[in-house]
Amino acid sequence: MQFHLDGFRAGDPEMSPAEAPASAAALTPLPEATDVLIVGCGPAGLTLAAQLSAFPDISTRIVEQKPGPLMLGQADGIACRTMEMFNAFGFVERVMREAYWVNETVFWKPDDTARAAIRRSGRIQDVEDGLSEFPHVILNQARVHDFYLDVMRRGAAPVLPDYQRRLIGLEVAPAGQADSHPVTLRFERLDAGHEGEVETIRARYVVGCDGARSAVRNALGVALKGDSANQAWGVMDVLAVSDFPDLRLKSVIHSAHEGNMLIIPREGGYLARFYIELDKLNENERVASRKIDVQHLIAAAQRILRPYTLEVKEVAWWSVYEIGQRMCDRFDDVPEERAGGQVPRVFIAGDACHTHSPKAGQGMNVSMQDSFNLGWKLAAVLRGQAAPALLATYSAERHAIAAELIAFDRKLAEMFSAPPKDPNDPNSEGVDPAEFQKYFIQQGRFTAGTAMRYTPSLITGEGTHQHLAEGFTIGMRFHSAPVIRLADAKPMHLGHAIKADGRWRLFAFAAAEDPADPTSRLQALCRFLEQDAASPLRRHTPAGADIDAVIDLRAVLQQPHRDIDYGAMPALLRPAKGRHGLTDYEKIFCPDLKNGPNIFALRGIDRARGCVVIVRPDQHVAHVLPLDDHAGLAEFFARFMLDA
Repeated sequence: MQFHLDGFRAGDPEMSPAEAPASAAALTPLPEATDVLIVGCGPAGLTLAAQLSAFPDISTRIVEQKPGPLMLGQADGIACRTMEMFNAFGFVERVMREAYWVNETVFWKPDDTARAAIRRSGRIQDVEDGLSEFPHVILNQARVHDFYLDVMRRGAAPVLPDYQRRLIGLEVAPAGQADSHPVTLRFERLDAGHEGEVETIRARYVVGCDGARSAVRNALGVALKGDSANQAWGVMDVLAVSDFPDLRLKSVIHSAHEGNMLIIPREGGYLARFYIELDKLNENERVASRKIDVQHLIAAAQRILRPYTLEVKEVAWWSVYEIGQRMCDRFDDVPEERAGGQVPRVFIAGDACHTHSPKAGQGMNVSMQDSFNLGWKLAAVLRGQAAPALLATYSAERHAIAAELIAFDRKLAEMFSAPPKDPNDPNSEGVDPAEFQKYFIQQGRFTAGTAMRYTPSLITGEGTHQHLAEGFTIGMRFHSAPVIRLADAKPMHLGHAIKADGRWRLFAFAAAEDPADPTSRLQALCRFLEQDAASPLRRHTPAGADIDAVIDLRAVLQQPHRDIDYGAMPALLRPAKGRHGLTDYEKIFCPDLKNGPNIFALRGIDRARGCVVIVRPDQHVAHVLPLDDHAGLAEFFARFMLDA
């Protein structure tokens, strides 16, 4: 998909220039109270609002200081894992259509015989085969916002941002005080005709997604801690003419004496982003004091690219920044000494609680994963499905992930900023370009977002039965694989059954026996779930709700789909749903033996015994259990879920 040919233009590329974008809705006063109040319309805030909009019985407001939706974003890299999340929200196809796909990465270093010039030293596949069914892509952050805003508008409980409000006060009622809405916030209106007016709103929970200068974080008295690398970098999105051969490939460039650069092609076929190493900063010096302008960035890029030329025709956006890695000690309002004994009421997510360099392209991705982790937990507690103790797992899980990210980012930034070693000078200092390329390949799963793993906790089990499904690592995201849906023979990905609707999933991988046999383990599991008083479906599903409203059971059989009698399958896998009692035909799957490896072999499923894989609402594997461990299945959910 090509656009930007005659100049950069923000917004929907399929909208003609003559079409005016929809104007923002007129501002309305904030209500007196809400269930969840989100501060900040960045990626983290919108991910959370989109998820909460799916629940008609939860009231959500999202407040933003800016005058309207983002038109031109800074972040652009979308990892494979994030694409899997976008699929759960229903807009991954729109992203794939507009985005630039990062298929390969090239590496450039100084020419050994003429070190003032650069030459290509390596070329690799960007994402390893089989890591995800989705690509690593590049798309303007503002378009991601657009897609989320669309989900929010269409939700069961629509959420529209309240723009032009600045947070000026936040107070939390003392712990233990009986108050259904214990957080009180005050906002100053910034819109014309209402300047200076103050609105007060009370909330059951507050989430600060308001960036590195977070007012919510400051109100909690929590600080970002860490170090700066004292290294200035510039970034610019440009339309340019160049004889550099890899302008449409992700390019990592180390020059001998002019610094280093990363080129990221952008969507539309013409736009490119340049991350450019600038001067080393002195101790305690801020980059603003250098008064660097865009011409400085262009000149630096031209020097690094020699002997190739670069003629910038238009600059769509540019900025300068300092590399630094910082994070908070906690991501909620519970002091360390009260952890486990106090229910958190205020949370922070995204840049409000961790910041790092953009080199690995993780900022927007990790921020969205923060609030994807939190959203379903808030919904479960607000809807009375889970005990409030569930909310403490947010800070514990995401703090550990942020610490891993910052350690990785620090090493990557150091290697990126280091000068390349001179092979002709054994005493030269710096990084061997071959070693940098090797490290880049080794860390591919981390940058793809698929290496993230939650440790055992209230909602993540131990690895006692991991051998039953070696390819579904407990704590990591559910790695999808091709299957055939039994009822209509549709080839699809099993993981695409997981939507951002707050439901848990049980994937029952059948043993080698006949699944139609009443004595089979699959049939016994379904009888337990449907009939036994200890069944988590019976205990945790509200009366009158569909049987899969809280926990969604799916089965994967070993036999080819043409060998299975659909009518002989357990009734629980053919449930009657809705007010008409219509049959849900989308619960049973078989291996796709025509288009790829058998899912049982691909994911290391014990074919003799089968297993149950429990998947959290955020797509992470919570546990692996034997098919016949009915007590273990019931006990897992009883740890944190409440009886309906």
